[in-house]
Amino acid sequence: MPSVTHDDAPLLADLMPWSVAPPRLGRGWPAAPDAASLKARWDALVKAGGPDREALFQPTRSRTPHSAVGQLPGRSGGTGKLARATGPCPEPVRVLYAPFDEQWLIPDQRLIDAARPELWRVADERQVFVVETGTARGGPAADGSAGPPLLATSLLPVLRAGRVRPLYRRPGAAEPNLAPGLTDHLAFRLGRDTSPVDVLAWATAVARPTPGGLAVPLTGDADAWERGVAVGRRMLWLMRRDGERPKLPGGRRPYVRAPLPSRPPAVRYDRDEEVLLLDEGRISPVPPGAWDFEAGGVRVLEQWFAARTEPGEPGTLAAIRPAVWPQAWTSELLELITVLALLAELRPRWEALTDPAVPDPVTPAELREAGVLPVPSSARRPASVLDAREEGPEGQLALI
Repeated sequence: MPSVTHDDAPLLADLMPWSVAPPRLGRGWPAAPDAASLKARWDALVKAGGPDREALFQPTRSRTPHSAVGQLPGRSGGTGKLARATGPCPEPVRVLYAPFDEQWLIPDQRLIDAARPELWRVADERQVFVVETGTARGGPAADGSAGPPLLATSLLPVLRAGRVRPLYRRPGAAEPNLAPGLTDHLAFRLGRDTSPVDVLAWATAVARPTPGGLAVPLTGDADAWERGVAVGRRMLWLMRRDGERPKLPGGRRPYVRAPLPSRPPAVRYDRDEEVLLLDEGRISPVPPGAWDFEAGGVRVLEQWFAARTEPGEPGTLAAIRPAVWPQAWTSELLELITVLALLAELRPRWEALTDPAVPDPVTPAELREAGVLPVPSSARRPASVLDAREEGPEGQLALI
């Protein structure tokens, strides 16, 4: 049976043609692991005046307290110049701040150097954002600890990584961000209906880095497709954490075995005992696969802890942090350990999907012959989306 390697496979950039550069915050303080700190930072900012407010803000070439910018789509942040801002903090929203690290963000375009409004316009409960991780550039870790080169999230991603590709070009899961005709052609080859989520699940499971970009080998073999989609849907569910909370098999749920201190130090790991150690605090069982799990060349759990334990520079807004470790963080940590452990257990199945090759390949040449490729230039641009009025700078109506 013919097979295809990654060197003769379609690129993700052609299968999901519309992509956006990740948002660029420009300053760290508008994001935090807890919403209360963000409100306290905002209060400190608006209580300061003149040069003090400007220093706290941390100006860049893109944003100063005197920048005039519009409202983020679907959000209530102000549009008057921040130098004159008063009143309460815009309600923080949940975002994906780093791989597998959900944090909070003040959704105010005056605070963000490059907010990418086109992403905010299509963000809703049915959207899935796909993010290319650093693994796509650097290749998998030699010890097999690296996560998949694609992350999926239901939250707006603001992490410093590769391109962001929404699954849908419009709100309400309308107009899939797929090469026109792709699902129809795959359905014909596979002899079964193929949904946009199926295509995304397959891509999540099989995408691998190549010199030309992320490749997504496609197959016309219905059995191989079914196996790959099943693995990919499981990966999507774990990464998005939608619905029922994931659980480790056999009742091996991680627990706090000894109370965590009010301000935990850097985390340590006992591989023999499968225990996370935070001073006198102990969490177990923590499978080695969860501790070793990496994204973008960084151990996820260590990065998650660093974001919550490293103090901000004194005198800056980032220094406003919880005085003690919030209970909510412990709950989030236990769930994160479970997610990483389950993804690590799934790794052999996703790696086997393209080892050594995909059967009955759907090649770029076949997609060109079918008229799926090349995609029209319009598919690489955002759709015209304006479901509601958007307030421009200084309260003007934004025209899009």
